[in-house]
Amino acid sequence: MADLLDLTVAEAAAKIAAGEVSAEEYGAAWRAAAAGDDLNAYLWTADEGAGETDWTGAGESAPPGAGEETPYGANPAAPADSGPLGGVPIAIKDIFTTQGIPTTAGSKILEGYRPPYTATAVRKLTAAGARVLGKTNMDEFAMGSSNENSAYGPVRNPWDRDRVPGGSSGGSAAVVAGGLAPAALGTDTGGSIRQPASLCGIVGLKPTYGAISRFGMIAFASSLDQCGPLTRDVADAALLLGVMEGKDPLDATSVGLDGAIALPTREDLSGLRFGVPKEIGEAALDAGVRAVFEATIARIEELGGEIAEVALPHAEHGISAYYVIAPAEASSNLARYDGVRYGQRVAGDEDLVTMYEETRAQGFGAEVKRRVMLGTYALSSGYYDAYYGQAQKVRTRIAGDFDAAFAEVDFVVTPTSPSVAFGLGEKTADPLAMYLNDFFTVPMSLAGIPAISIPAGLAAPEGAAAGAPGLPVGFQIAAPAFGEQKLLEAAHALEGALDFAAAAGDAAPWRGGARA
Repeated sequence: MADLLDLTVAEAAAKIAAGEVSAEEYGAAWRAAAAGDDLNAYLWTADEGAGETDWTGAGESAPPGAGEETPYGANPAAPADSGPLGGVPIAIKDIFTTQGIPTTAGSKILEGYRPPYTATAVRKLTAAGARVLGKTNMDEFAMGSSNENSAYGPVRNPWDRDRVPGGSSGGSAAVVAGGLAPAALGTDTGGSIRQPASLCGIVGLKPTYGAISRFGMIAFASSLDQCGPLTRDVADAALLLGVMEGKDPLDATSVGLDGAIALPTREDLSGLRFGVPKEIGEAALDAGVRAVFEATIARIEELGGEIAEVALPHAEHGISAYYVIAPAEASSNLARYDGVRYGQRVAGDEDLVTMYEETRAQGFGAEVKRRVMLGTYALSSGYYDAYYGQAQKVRTRIAGDFDAAFAEVDFVVTPTSPSVAFGLGEKTADPLAMYLNDFFTVPMSLAGIPAISIPAGLAAPEGAAAGAPGLPVGFQIAAPAFGEQKLLEAAHALEGALDFAAAAGDAAPWRGGARA
């Protein structure tokens, strides 16, 4: 069984298609692994409900307006031994609707909710032969950087169970890093795929905004939200992206990518220019993270890549702009949770307004309430131009900075996170310190460009005793909009040279090396 769990998604699908491994045997191995979750990473697994085991989506109804041109016009699910993902179980962040299966977005207000339809991204995975292994824990409505904001308890980092896995896709990152799933689907609004990928030592890809349909993905900030894969290697990320990308008539913001995504094969970086923002020299970085970043830059040069300095003068204002724009959009999106149409309802003793108030007061957690209030204030009369309008101007400037940089280089590179995984409860009392975890990821989200985090090395936590075991450090590579194929090729070449799996050795949690 251990050998089956060591296979990459691409390897497993190929062996199943060739008849070397049965889909049933492979799926059973992963269901057994998921059943051993001790990280609080799963909120639902395929074995929990009778008739739902190894869920495929077969037989579900289409949402209103879905025609033959949508994913609902095709076969609901490919046979278990066919398709590019034939028979491969995949974990799904609990922000994606799955018909008949609980979907909570990590919130009490959606406890017990079973959607009547399935998200397009999930439908595309199952149509390619994948099976839903489980739904993963997350920060409530994707609002958080540590996965401590879930109504169902925090997720623990498989490298050190006293530390956070990152957020908001912390459950998805933890199941992949912890050997509880071969791959997972997450969402990224300001870094929610890349940052947990960095803290858990796996690959996390945020595609170009619009590359993958958002239909069925519960909204946080609609102009920023994007879904993407979390995997153990770059090739698997490319495989999942290729299955999910594409224009969807059910999502007017989806555009798809130019051409099919091929599995990356590049082994060197010759002829490619990598831009290092000069502002990184002034950024607050843990010493260990900085050392890994500088060593990775040196490795790029060894592979034939050219390093150049670029300027992103407005990126330092990214966090400020993001925490105006995202809460403003959230305050509008979350207005739909009123206890009337779906989800939890608290009966008001007086009138309808009281019912609204009590339902939302009891259904939303503290961080969600904080952001809804911030967003409502930013959009209020007399403050709209001063806050929201100004933040959108900064967003435009940041996008312009990237355009200027990409006129000179092929990629922009940064650390993914300013620190390694921090302790549970360490930053919950200081929202600003928590928000700064997304310092390097937010600018790419505001610009709508693709970015990937790959594990680059290990570093001891800041202030740790000499000889303390290292924790994963992610390296972020960003590319121009719709430059996913070139981005994946570069990431694949660098991944091969860094060989993080070998560097981690037996300490890697998917090899059973997690610390208590």
